[in-house]
Amino acid sequence: MSTLRKPAGTTIAAHAILITYTLIALFPVFVILINSFKTRRAIFREPLALPNADSFSLIGYQTVFNQGDFFLYFQNSMIVTVVSLTLILLFGAMAAFALAEYGFRGNTLMGLYLALGIMIPIRIGTVAILEMMVSTGLVNTLTALILVYTAQGLPLAVFILSEFMRGVSDDLKNAGRIDGLSEYQIFFRLVLPLVRPAMATVAVFNMIPIWNDLWFPLILAPAEEVKTLTLGSQVFIGQFVTDWNAVLSALSMAILPVMILYVIFSRQLIRGITSGAVK
Repeated sequence: MSTLRKPAGTTIAAHAILITYTLIALFPVFVILINSFKTRRAIFREPLALPNADSFSLIGYQTVFNQGDFFLYFQNSMIVTVVSLTLILLFGAMAAFALAEYGFRGNTLMGLYLALGIMIPIRIGTVAILEMMVSTGLVNTLTALILVYTAQGLPLAVFILSEFMRGVSDDLKNAGRIDGLSEYQIFFRLVLPLVRPAMATVAVFNMIPIWNDLWFPLILAPAEEVKTLTLGSQVFIGQFVTDWNAVLSALSMAILPVMILYVIFSRQLIRGITSGAVK
């Protein structure tokens, strides 16, 4: 039997469309980056021009490193984001496995209950969350942010991962049980490796809101020693005067972790998004 092959023109067109969309998506990042190396006058006079000998300036980066503790803000954001994502993926995957694998009374209601977290924004409960953190003594701690972001990301993680785990072969899991594997070993050694694209999708979808969030750091952790990068960058934005050189420089450095994560997980992310769309 002859195998069907995609026409070469179709492949070339698909690559061209992908490159076009990538360039469009990266254009705002490019504009921010080039303007971070320009003087204030050049930013407003020629925002799309590349920096040259007359417009090149590092004043923005010098201001960022001299005013405020940028490395501390960066470290706080990394700790909050990495720990939150780890907890979201771990607990979300475990809950999704339980819902997908075991039939028990209230299984459907439990799934619907968790799905409500996607439809109801967590910011509606800001006052109650703040009161809870005050009563437990967690205000101005990174733990408060980690707990909130974990709770925020779990509903979407359970919703996505449970659908993928239902597609894992029952024969594979039953074979593991016959070989004497415990349920935890089946979960960690057999199921998780098969749902890596979904895990990458959940990680990327949750990282960006956590890394860029300003609301909860401002409410729960405004102290200098626990400021995140997004909150720390607000020092350059005033009511009447904004230091655009410093703002663009801070944004340029804040974009790097998101870009690195996308490059690392891009293949798994695309597989996770498109899985099931084409048979």
